[in-house]
Amino acid sequence: MIRPYRPADRDALYAICLRTGNAGSDATTLYRDPRLLPDIYTGPYLHLEPELAFVLADTQDRPTGYVLGTADTPRFVAAYQRGWRPRVAARYPRPGAQDPDAQRIHELHHPEWMLRDDLADYPAHLHIALLPHAQGKGAGRALLDTYLKALRTAGVPGVHLSMSAANTGARAFYDRMGFHQIAHPTPTRVLMGRSLESPSGCRIGNEVCQ
Repeated sequence: MIRPYRPADRDALYAICLRTGNAGSDATTLYRDPRLLPDIYTGPYLHLEPELAFVLADTQDRPTGYVLGTADTPRFVAAYQRGWRPRVAARYPRPGAQDPDAQRIHELHHPEWMLRDDLADYPAHLHIALLPHAQGKGAGRALLDTYLKALRTAGVPGVHLSMSAANTGARAFYDRMGFHQIAHPTPTRVLMGRSLESPSGCRIGNEVCQ
């Protein structure tokens, strides 16, 4: 079942983010503070744009996956600076050069990393995560379709995402869902985008993505 996010889901979604945060695998052992990753990639969206958060729930209504994001990345970054970073900054003091969590903490304090000129046609962005036992059953496609429908209803022209270059399974999924590569900004990250102007999918040249 896919349903809108509820505030009571927050802790479960934080746990899902951590358990899938290492290129789709468990990131629990990678960070000293288990809240660091979800405080960057989950919490701000639930706080600032909860209407764009959708939950995959099992038969007992327990979250097993989610999709969330923003319809307008520049607007989101400005709201993040005003309304999210002050809530969590004290928990993550700016690190020294040797801090193993330095890169993630830098991202938390500098959300402007999300702003790029080559993303102007794709103002929305998203994050999606499913626990291993929920994968491979069509739930990812259903979650993404739900999110894209909400963006189209809001009149959003395009959406992008950032993903690990090592996550080949996710890359194949996004290719099937009509996304295409926009940029490869680092050796480990890929930016994917999709137009939402056609209700049947995006366009690449004269081809309509399904």
